[in-house]
Formats: sequence, structure tokens, C-alpha cells
Amino acid sequence: MLTQEQNERLVRTGPGTEMGDLLRRYWIPALLAEEIPEPDCPPVRVQLLGERLIAFRDTKGRVGLLDEMCSHRTASLFFARNEECGLRCAYHGWKYDIEGNCVDMPSEPVGSRFRERIKHPAYPCVERGGVVWTYMGPAELKPAPPELEWAMLPGSQRFVSKRLQETNFLQAMEGGIDSSHVSFAHRFNMDDDPMHAGTEGLVYLKNDTRPKFEVSESDGGLLIGARRTVDEERYYWRVTQWIMPWYTIIPPFGTHNPLGAHAWVPIDDETCWAWSINYHPTRDLREDEVASMVRGEGIHAKYIPGTYRTLANAGNDYLIDRQAQRDKRSFSGVEGIAAQDFSLQESMGPIVDRTKERLGTSDAAIILARRRLLAAAETARGGGPVPGLAPEHHRVRSTSVLLPKGTPFQEGAQEALVAKPGEEFVSI
Repeated sequence: MLTQEQNERLVRTGPGTEMGDLLRRYWIPALLAEEIPEPDCPPVRVQLLGERLIAFRDTKGRVGLLDEMCSHRTASLFFARNEECGLRCAYHGWKYDIEGNCVDMPSEPVGSRFRERIKHPAYPCVERGGVVWTYMGPAELKPAPPELEWAMLPGSQRFVSKRLQETNFLQAMEGGIDSSHVSFAHRFNMDDDPMHAGTEGLVYLKNDTRPKFEVSESDGGLLIGARRTVDEERYYWRVTQWIMPWYTIIPPFGTHNPLGAHAWVPIDDETCWAWSINYHPTRDLREDEVASMVRGEGIHAKYIPGTYRTLANAGNDYLIDRQAQRDKRSFSGVEGIAAQDFSLQESMGPIVDRTKERLGTSDAAIILARRRLLAAAETARGGGPVPGLAPEHHRVRSTSVLLPKGTPFQEGAQEALVAKPGEEFVSI
């Protein structure tokens, strides 16, 4: 159980907060590249870690991410003209390039050098994996760009989506490292889910609903092993990777299915972007797989048209179907694996009061993740190194394996937990 002071340290992510300073040390998934699809297209509002920003793609195809409010009279740059390698404010015409330099100031006299003194807040961006990433921390501490396996694959081998979640990022992320809920929240839907159906591991998961958990630190975060009994000689292990500060890789079901991953990125203290990724390291995704993902099935979600807000939401009680619940077509009555998760996480409120929790042995990963975040925040405040920054921390996989009893999963699954470009992953 956390104290209120510890909870506040974990969930507050705005400028100058302890957790906010830590999260700004990482490259942050800011928006889908498709949101700014072509040079000089309309700018897009972005909010991250409580900061209101504007993203745009300039005439040369480069991406900029600027503070939303013009440095002149603080009008919103959402209404700016995207033209000739810069955003021109619609109020008085001040124009900024992707680095925040004021390149034109038509409201000042000819020959004035005033614009040279203006440096509009701007954050560097990179594109990979269909995502625009930004770095919001100290320039001298900027790490190498992310090398998560899915982000390094061709577009034909991955599918990336995002959705708005109306909770603090932490309780969303904690749902991603809580393997014990799968046997309950999703138990009547896994046979129908295209990423789970027809796999040997699904049988073991359903037969043993009381997994035993072992958690250990990795270089980049945590290894979370969920152990289920198969027979007198073997255990079925599902090993999740949690990579600091907000990434998870879901243990796979069968090598014929794509892998799955998530990221949970704070918009502000009460909302976050939930990113969902399916990918396969050795083949293109099939048309039927992509069609399923586009429909919002599996770990993805159905949207209100024209938005990233989910069709099932708090305003309609997540379209709960009590008859489906009674008929055991859905454990909670909510349709879809993603919606089953976020409906329960949002039901806790925008920021859960963790002083009221009573955690058990199945919550070991959640406890250690909180400790690791708090410790990293303290280290970052002192200028020290933090886990999950180095590219080698990203080159990992999750796995599901059968191991003899007595074999530590860290040892028995060691090779399977390393991402090797072009090589098949290990899964039951």
C-alpha cells in the first residue's frame, strides 16, 4: 500500500514535478505520423505531460513540435498557416520554423533584428515505426532514439493505433503488467480473439486461473513471469517485458500470431494516450489480420468516427450487455479485450487512491514497477542514469514457454527474451 505522498509523486507529470522530470528524459510517442500526412498539411494539437503543443510537417517534410501559444500575444498556433517551412501565426504573422526560430516578423519595422531574440519553445522529433516521437528533456541529456522491435520494422509488418483513456497513465500501465486479470476479465473471449484462438498456451491459461508470479529487474525495467502448472514435470511460463517508463510487450500465443505491445503516455494527470501495437518480426501482416485490427478487435478499439475516443466509454457505460454476461459470452459484459480493460481501469476514477488498495502476491509486478519508477525519479533528480534509455534496453521480446519445474524462467527463457532481427520468436 502506498502513502498519499508516494501516490502523488507517481501520478503528477507536469513541468517541474518529480515524475514529469523523469518522463521527459525519454523519447515520447507524441502522435501517429498519419496525423500529419504530407508537407504543409494542417497543424495538429498535441498535449503531453500537461503541455499544450502544436505538431506540423513543414514544406521539406520535417516535423516540428512547438508550444501552442505564439510568443507574441499568445494566440493559438493551431490557427496558423503552415507554409514555406514554417508556421505563421494568423494574428500578426510571426512565423516559426521547426526549431522554434522566429524567421519572419512582419509587424516590426524593416531592418529590425527583434526576431533574432525570439526563441519559441520547440521539441526535437524523430519518425520511426509510424510514430512521431519527441524529446522534452534537457538537451544535453537527450538519449539515442528508441529501438523497440516494432518501431524498427517495415510498415507491412506492424500496425499501430492509439486511443484516449480517461485515467492517469499509471493505472492504465499497471493494467498492462497485471497478468492475473487475463484469466477472469477476458476468460470468455479468448477463444474468439484472433490473436489467441487455437493455441496450446490458451489451454494452460484457462486450466490454471491461479498463476504464481516471479518478478525480477532487467536492465530496462522488469521481467514478469506468470507460472501455471501443466503437469507433474512442467510449468507454463508467460513472461512479460516492462520497459521503462511505460512500455509493455505482451507474451505471445503461438508463433503464427503477431506479437502485441503497448505504451501509456500521459496527456495530463487525468488522461493518457493508450498505444497498441501488433507486429511480426519475420513476415508481413496478413490482410485479414490488418482488417481485424482496423475494426478495433483484439488489443485495439472501436472509435467514435473522426476521433481517437472509444465508441464504448463512460458516457454509455461501455455498452455493457448484461445478457452476454449472464450467458457467459463476456465475463464483464463489455465487448472487446481492450474495452474490458479500460472500462475497469476508468471505473477507478481519473487518479486512483492507492492508499485504499490491499495488494496480494499476484500484484508483485505492480509493486516493483512503482518502486522502480520512484527510485529512477530520485536518481534523475540527482543527475544520474535511469533505466530504459539505452537502445539495447529496447531490443527485447516477451515469450511463453514450457520449462521443467525447478528451472528459473530467467535462465530457461533467456534466449527467447532477446529480440534478434529477422529471427522467429519463441511461443507456445
